[in-house]
Amino acid sequence: MAETSTDTLVAHMPPESTRRAAEDKDKGIPLSRKLCYAVGGAPYQMTAVTKGFFMQIFLLDVVQMSGFYVSVILFMGRAWDAITDPLVGYFVAKSDRTRIGKLIPWLVFSTPFGVLSYVMMWFTPQDTMSPTLSFSWYFIMCCLFDTFMRMGMELFGSLVGAVIQGQIVGVYHAKRAQACSQLNHTEHVLQNLSSPLSDTLHNTRRAYLIAAVILGALYFLCCLVLFLGVKEQLAPLSTLDRIHMPYLRGVRMVVKHSPYVWLVFGFLFSSLAFQMAQGNFALFCTHAAGMGANFQHLVLILLTSATLSVPLWQILLVRLGKKTTLFLGLSVYAPTLAIISFVQSNLPVFIFMSALAGSSLASLYLLPWSMLPDVVDDFKVKNPTSKDLEPIFYSCYVFFNKFGGGISIGISTMALHFAGYKPGACSHNSTVITTLRVLFAPVPIALLLVGMVLFCFYPINETRRQQIQRELREAVTGEDDFAVRDTSI
Repeated sequence: MAETSTDTLVAHMPPESTRRAAEDKDKGIPLSRKLCYAVGGAPYQMTAVTKGFFMQIFLLDVVQMSGFYVSVILFMGRAWDAITDPLVGYFVAKSDRTRIGKLIPWLVFSTPFGVLSYVMMWFTPQDTMSPTLSFSWYFIMCCLFDTFMRMGMELFGSLVGAVIQGQIVGVYHAKRAQACSQLNHTEHVLQNLSSPLSDTLHNTRRAYLIAAVILGALYFLCCLVLFLGVKEQLAPLSTLDRIHMPYLRGVRMVVKHSPYVWLVFGFLFSSLAFQMAQGNFALFCTHAAGMGANFQHLVLILLTSATLSVPLWQILLVRLGKKTTLFLGLSVYAPTLAIISFVQSNLPVFIFMSALAGSSLASLYLLPWSMLPDVVDDFKVKNPTSKDLEPIFYSCYVFFNKFGGGISIGISTMALHFAGYKPGACSHNSTVITTLRVLFAPVPIALLLVGMVLFCFYPINETRRQQIQRELREAVTGEDDFAVRDTSI
């Protein structure tokens, strides 16, 4: 009898990794480890925000690539990024744990290639390169970078990226805007300005490469801090190191969960609105609003406002609930875009509206991502036998967001191409200006309204969220009681 009891006890004892994780959880995670983990998240937003604000104008006005090629690069690059997200997540989940963990080896392998491809993405090949080869260069570098960059302080990272990129390249964009202004108003300069414009273009290209090298170095340092300062550990009840459910079956279960569907598509359309306005902001300021010399400062103001607004939305989130706070945050964005699109060459108005837009952007950074764990918990309550599908929830969430973003920026650039946008030109026809205004405000506002309507059908309000937490606690308590009874036989 004693032998049977001992065998039963051993059979039900948690593995060593789980027991250590439980002990670590009781002690709490050290602050230093939390900070290192936060630093590891900075490279994703630091590079993503520079691509979002500067890639379109870089390819059109600095590389001077055809709008058709630019639209293909921006769309297919995002599509590739969206496809590789769930695939990399799947391969990581299926990989074996090593002495340093399951995720860290992927970080170590991908970081050097990610840094190199990011720098090369902002390097301008020789002007003698054919349009086809130039297109191939940037398309391959965008795809390589998105393959090696996985989402690893993110708002702070986006602010740092905008500051570095904007302040380095913004000086030369301002000089080019000044030269173009002289070209448009002075007949004498028309005959003598080609050389200064060429010099400014050369300096702008060099500035983009310098900014890329600096951000690449920060990218590497952040990943190094993450590698040295974070130790992987499994949650006490996690089975992520032994997933048995087939991937496609897990995807089917996730996409059939109705709260997840409403959240994903609400986030998709709202994010599309922000990404379309973001992608066209530099071109709009430069060619439609007469603010080309100041757009890098407006980007800095927008992202600073977003960073400082996060505590405000967090306070409102606790008091009003996530869904209500989300509606408040998103409702600020539409009027700011409308006002900016109608005002021309009015810096104080642009500054104030950019600050408001940044505050609204903070709500989009914070709230939909904080709502995703509620959906996962709701799924766990309704499907108690299907465990550890969080990677699929996350990867599908990111897939729809990135794929939609690729569609928005690809359509934007294609529309400019058909409107007659001339890469590198100082002035454009009225059709291009009208297209920029439509792409910057009316279309994003329409997308945002669709997203807010979809969020209306999102079923998890504050009452339901608290109920889910109670049911989860009861389920965990029941499992613990069963384990105690079973091991004491």
